[in-house]
Formats: sequence, C-alpha cells, structure tokens
Amino acid sequence: MAAAPPTAASSIEKSDFLKLQNGSDIRGVAVAGVEGEPVTLTEPITEAIAAAFASWLQDRKQPDAARRLRVSIGHDSRISAKTLQDAVSRGIGRAGLDVIQYGLASTPAMFSCTLTENEDFLCPVDGSIMITASHLPYNRNGFKFFTSAGGLGKADIKDILERAASVYKTFTDEDLRDLERKASQSIRRVEYMTIYTSNLVQAVRKAAGNIEKPLEGFHIVVDAGNGAGGFFALFLFKQGKVLEPLGAIASGSQFLEPDGMFPNHIPNPEDKAAMEAITKAVLDNKADLGIIFDTDVDRSAAVDSSGRELNRNRLIALMSAIVLEEHPGTTIVTDSVTSDGLTTFIEKKLGGKHRRFKRGYKNIIDEAIRLNSVGEESHLAIETSGHGALKENHWLDDGAYLMVKLLNKLASAKASGEGRGSKVLTGLVEGLEEPAFAAELRLKIDQTHADLKGGSFREYGEAVIHHLENITVTDPKLQKAPVNYEGIRVSGYDGWFLLRLSLHDPVLPLNIEASSQEDAVKLALVVLSAAREFPALDVSALNKFVQA
Repeated sequence: MAAAPPTAASSIEKSDFLKLQNGSDIRGVAVAGVEGEPVTLTEPITEAIAAAFASWLQDRKQPDAARRLRVSIGHDSRISAKTLQDAVSRGIGRAGLDVIQYGLASTPAMFSCTLTENEDFLCPVDGSIMITASHLPYNRNGFKFFTSAGGLGKADIKDILERAASVYKTFTDEDLRDLERKASQSIRRVEYMTIYTSNLVQAVRKAAGNIEKPLEGFHIVVDAGNGAGGFFALFLFKQGKVLEPLGAIASGSQFLEPDGMFPNHIPNPEDKAAMEAITKAVLDNKADLGIIFDTDVDRSAAVDSSGRELNRNRLIALMSAIVLEEHPGTTIVTDSVTSDGLTTFIEKKLGGKHRRFKRGYKNIIDEAIRLNSVGEESHLAIETSGHGALKENHWLDDGAYLMVKLLNKLASAKASGEGRGSKVLTGLVEGLEEPAFAAELRLKIDQTHADLKGGSFREYGEAVIHHLENITVTDPKLQKAPVNYEGIRVSGYDGWFLLRLSLHDPVLPLNIEASSQEDAVKLALVVLSAAREFPALDVSALNKFVQA
C-alpha cells in the first residue's frame, strides 16, 4: 500500500506542485487504492520537495564551518510514513545536509528540536520536517516545516513548491539512485522524544513546587486514537512517557499503539465519535480526567470525571482562566467561530480581553505575536479546533503542552491544599454561558457551474457574503459585528451566525448559535434568502436544516 519505488520523473507541471499547498502545510494523497484519488505525493515528488526545503534553508542559514546544516525528520503513525521519511531523507541528502531521523514523533516535538541545545541529541537542528496529514484519512499525508523561528508560512510553502517543481525536472533514474547512496551516508537516528517528554514532565513538577510525583493518586486516561500521542501514557519505542513519572495512574488508556489505518475512531478532538470514546473511558474507569489527542499531537481536548467534555469553547475558557490567573488583563486571541458567551466570560468574569480573529492556527498565533510587538500583551492563542499556543512555550502549537497546563493546575491545587480531582478545572469555567443550540453547516460551491462565469470560487464566495451583508443591514432585527476579520458575523434572534469562506476549499462554512432551535432556524432563513440567489451554491444542507 506504499507509494511506488523511485523511477525517473514523469511530466508534472509547477501547477501540480502548487496544488499540494494547504495553507502553511503541504498535503496530498500518498497511498493508492481509493477511487478517484490518484497518488500525488510520490517518492520522487517528495524527494524534490525535501531538496527544495534544503535549498530554501541554505539561503537563510549560513552553515557553521565546523558542521553541515542539520535537518530532522519525524512522522506520525500513517502507513505511508516510513516510505516518505526515506524519500525526504534522500532529498535532504542530495543537498549535502545532515539528515537526522526521529521516527515516530509529534509535530510540536519537531519545532522543539530546533530550540533544544543538547549536542548528545544533535540539537539544535537548523530545520525540521514533520510528515503528517493531521486527522485526514489513511491514504493522505503531508509535510510541516520548522526552523527556530517557528512554522513556515504560506509564502514560504509556495516558494518551496516552486523550487521543488524546478528540482523535479532534473531527476533521472541515475540521479535517484545517487540520492539513495548520498542519503545513506548522511542519515543518523536519534530518540528525540525522550528529551521532549522529559521537558513536559519537568514543567509539571516545577508548577507543583518541584515535587517528584505531583500527580500521585490521580487517575488519568489517554486516548491517542492510534496516532503519535501514545507517549503521553505509554513507553513507546524508547520515546519516554509523561503520566507515570509524575505518579499518575494511566490504566484504562486506549488506542495508544500507532496504527495508520485508525481502526477505532478518527484521531480528532472535534470528532463526535472520538469524544464519545474518551468520555466512555473516563466513566468506565472512574478516572479523574481524560485526555485526547489528534494524530500528530498539535491538538487536544479533555473530559472531566463526570464525563463533561472540555473542548471547543470550554477548553478556550479553561485555558483563558489559567492564563489570566498568571497574566491578569492579557489578551486571548481565538478563531472567528467562538461564542458570544466566551467573550463575556473572558472580559467580564476573568478581566481579560478577547480578540476574535481569523480561522487557522497560524493566523491566530501570528496575530498574538503581532499584538505583543505593538505593546498589547497576549499570552494565549487558541482555536476551537484544539490548536493552542502559549507565549511561555515559544508560541509552539502544542496539544500536549495544553494538557500539561491542565495537569499543572491539578498538581498545584493538590500541593497547596486547594482541592483535588477535575473539579478544580471544572470550577474554573463556572459562569461560561453556553448556547442551547449550535450548528455548523457547509455550503459547497460548484466550480464547474456556469454561474461562476469563469471566475474563481473565492470570488464567488465573496459575492455571496457581500449580498448577505446587504440584506442584513436593512433588517432592524439584525446587527452586523462592528469588528470581524473574515466573512460576516451577525447577531439577532437571541443568537448569531457567521458565514465565511473556507481557508482552502470551495466551501462557505456557516456557524449558528442561538438560545433555541427555533431562533437558529430564523437566522438560517436569513442566510438562505441570500444564498438562493447563487445557483452554484449548494444549499441542500441549509434547506434540510430549516425544514427539520
């Protein structure tokens, strides 16, 4: 089921490479067998992308005379991971850089290794590549790139793909065989996850006053969804672990073994089945807390001892409460789909500031960094998806570190005699107003429809939003949000809706929250009245919603 072996490069245009861009990531199909989804991440294409990253890196970093530039490679549990790891190694080796393979790793660890100073583990590296496609199906894979400055942005990814297209045209069978030889000479293997997990353990001990086992007596279950997050509870492939050294009981943890077919549930903290699975594990084991990660551990969520989910707005509220205790008055940056109740909670109860910004974890992190640069203090950037980054952690998007902040609170509360168990956490979100009804609908744009008149789906989607804006300003029962950074957000009928254009796909996601389903339908009808004017827009989900 792996990608085809290296052969001379077939004819692929620069536009084919650019199609692999997914915001600040690269993603494609790496495994054949799914109808209608041809492989787009072949080994030669992967080698070209890796060589292009090496070229990009060499343009920005002057190598030390004493050593060559180093690039580390890690991967999640996907079945194509090792094949692509070898292809990436060949591409990096082609450029004359040192290749350091970590094997199974988390995305946050791949940024962390650019900052770690430990020559025994060949750190810091000059750049790193994580092979992952987050929670997407088993046949997909992709790449995330890091330097000590953080994850690469959209412009960098485009640059790398353009370079890759040029590199790819030079490949021959003899060249590809030479890559294998060069790579084998420059590859070293390091168990970096032992360093990463040790840092997490030390963070919890420090928060509890340097107690060796600050979580002793706590029962915490972990659901890794057969991704890369099993290290949090289980010693995997010499990677180290987190909970046991801290004294916690981790029995009842599930789906810790890496399996790229994801046989139990999608490793995604936003997925209903995934959250039901970790909730059941908490209740069945009478655990104090449940923790769930996505495939590459840059997203997470939790469940308290009563089975209450701590994800989406609740997780943001909880993290905001913890951060605002440490940094009173700081600004919390979130994505655009957070609730009005969350804003009230952050600003009225916690005394902080809430800045609702664009969707996309890189967008919110960059905005938090920008705010600090202009004198507005911000210590937390977090999305409803479970992505979260803290200033104290180098703005690293790290699902494991988010959970460590929760563990810190449990440990410090126990050490100070404030209480124990997840009620310490649940108490922090008391007063958060939550909508009685919430829904998210996806309105797809048919790019082949004549109504696009040769234009792009993005232009068409913007026209839909503009038309909806014109309708809402004439309705006295509706009020457009005065500050909004994507799409249109409107309040009314004891609720609100946000219609925006997807970051990458020909889709208009619609989020609705209201005090009742009846009010939610009233808001949906406002959107439907505008959407009906655009025949290329599939409004079937919206029709079904209002009819139900």
